[in-house]
Amino acid sequence: MSQNFSGSLFVVAAPSGAGKSTLVNALLAQEPAIKLSISTTTRQPRPGEEHGREYFFDSADSFVKRAAEGEFLEWAEVHGNYYGTSRVTVEEHMKAGTDILLEIDWQGARQVKALFPTAAFIFILPPSIAALEERLHKRGTDEPHIITKRLLAAGGEIAHAPEFDYVIINENFNVALEEMRSIVRATRCRFAQQMARNASLFAQLGIHAQQAL
Repeated sequence: MSQNFSGSLFVVAAPSGAGKSTLVNALLAQEPAIKLSISTTTRQPRPGEEHGREYFFDSADSFVKRAAEGEFLEWAEVHGNYYGTSRVTVEEHMKAGTDILLEIDWQGARQVKALFPTAAFIFILPPSIAALEERLHKRGTDEPHIITKRLLAAGGEIAHAPEFDYVIINENFNVALEEMRSIVRATRCRFAQQMARNASLFAQLGIHAQQAL
C-alpha cells in the first residue's frame, strides 16, 4: 500500500517521559518538510494546549463512533483515554509527496505497520528508569498518581521496542536528535521514494521498479 505514495512516513513512539515530544519538535524545526500528523484524543487539554494545534479534542462517544466507521488509520486506548490518527488526511499528504510523522504509542504503531510496512518505525528509550521518573516530575503536567501509573506502564511499553526498526537512547539530546535526522535522510533515499519524487529522471535513465532488489 505504501509503495503508491511519494511521501515518507515516520512513526515515533516511546514511554511517557523519554523525551519523545521534545525530540520530535526539534526535528520538525530542523526538517520543515516533515508535517506532524495531529492526533484526535479524548483526554482533557493540558494548560496551553489548543484544539487543532496539539490535538483535536473529542468526546469518547464521538471517537468510538468514528473508529467504528473506519475513519482512523490507527487508534488505541492509552492511560484511560482514546487516541487516533486520521487515515484520509495522512494518505492525502503522502500522495502529494509530503513526509508525515506520527507521534503515537506502540499499539498505534502496530496498526500502522499492517498498512504501511515500509514506514520508518522509531522507538525512543530513556537512559534509565530513574531518569524517566525524574523527567516526568520535572514536566510538571501530571498529578503524582498519574506519574506512578505512567512509570508502572513504562516497562510494558519498553518491551515493544523490538517491533521497531530503529531505537534511539535519549541520554544526550543533541546526539539523539542527530540520530533521528540521520534516519530521516536515509529513509528519503529509499528506492520507492526517490523514484516517486523523481519519476521523469528515472524514466530518462531507464530505471524501472521491477529492477529493484
